[in-house]
Amino acid sequence: MEFFTLNDGNKIPAVGFGTFQIPADGSTYKAVKKALELGIRHIDTAAAYFNEAEVGQAVKDSGIKRDDVWITSKLWLQDYKYAEAQKGIDISLKKLGTD
Repeated sequence: MEFFTLNDGNKIPAVGFGTFQIPADGSTYKAVKKALELGIRHIDTAAAYFNEAEVGQAVKDSGIKRDDVWITSKLWLQDYKYAEAQKGIDISLKKLGTD
């Protein structure tokens, strides 16, 4: 698996699995779980996708150490000021069930 090294030294997998437009009706859970089974270690989601909880549950249920899975999420457009960003991040982390 190829990685990109970020400015802070962290490495992010070069290939990720996007969850845009996958409904939160169990479909996101199944798709993410399968992606992880196939070796994908970068999952992309967003508050606006309404599927963060299924992403988080699939990662948890995969049996893969959380440190081995990179999760990318994005804030709502209205949450880009500092206080709103903090709140939005906390909400996403809660939905994802991670820190």
